[in-house]
Amino acid sequence: MNANFTLRVTPGKNALTRAIARLPRDPAVPAVLHLSPGVYREKVVLARANTTLEGESAADTRIVWDDGARAILQGGEKRGTFRTATLRTDAPGITLRGLTIENAASPREEAGQAIALYADGDGLRVEDCVLIGHQDTLFTAPLPPKEIKRNGFIGPKQFAPRTPQRHTYQRCRIIGDVDFIFGGAAAWFEQCDIVSVDGRASRDQPGTGYVTAASTPEGQPFGYVFSRCRFLSGEYPPASVYLGRPWREWARVILLDCELGAHIIPAGFDDWQKPLAHKTAFFAEHGSFGPGASGPRADFARTLTAGEAASITYARFMSAHL
Repeated sequence: MNANFTLRVTPGKNALTRAIARLPRDPAVPAVLHLSPGVYREKVVLARANTTLEGESAADTRIVWDDGARAILQGGEKRGTFRTATLRTDAPGITLRGLTIENAASPREEAGQAIALYADGDGLRVEDCVLIGHQDTLFTAPLPPKEIKRNGFIGPKQFAPRTPQRHTYQRCRIIGDVDFIFGGAAAWFEQCDIVSVDGRASRDQPGTGYVTAASTPEGQPFGYVFSRCRFLSGEYPPASVYLGRPWREWARVILLDCELGAHIIPAGFDDWQKPLAHKTAFFAEHGSFGPGASGPRADFARTLTAGEAASITYARFMSAHL
């Protein structure tokens, strides 16, 4: 996309937020914000369509904040998961490139859920980025239709329509601990490193990690697809991290030709004490390799045939009706 509006941003107090406010009001005008190297310590909302946020590289261009869900706000209520995001996108056609986006709230047992990127907007593209957090690093909107606990979705999109959307993540490094990729979007992850870290202050007792917690809407043909990704960990011991569990019963997660480290539990997937998910969820793999690829997998997980795997393409993902 050729930008009609380009703006260079340098680090400073609320520099990125102020730059976003200067973007053209007409969302049909493509715009690019080029971020100079440095740390942008601010909580950011990008709610303008057709906008690219681009850093020099993820190694030297960082957006950082540290809100945690368990923090008590002035009115006495907890902040809650969906008000913690360091960066929230909220429009279609946004691209993020060459950035690190981090929620630095820690340790996990004190901070609770802490979103780095709240990804909301059809057509979102995230390229060559690093997303860092512990619990709930990346939320891929929309929210599930209903809360399990009252005010469980309190936040900016609590009552918004649950609009289906597609995201693409390419060559990214996504770092977290528990349910650190979660939500209802159809999301394609290509050649990404999915890195499990132990976000607890105390590691006296063994911990268990979970990579995904999908809430794929019923009838949606795609949930999460990981293609040629690496599932890594330098902190979790062997057989201590699940590939996923169903935040909602219709969760869909597919791995295609992925490398799985020894930290992956042989069962692969957990049912989160949801017996119905054994019939409704779709957890599947094809071509997994590495020490974490050996089973036996959970009896509700599937191994795709070569023909089934070949039919799951990015072109089909992009053209499927959601």
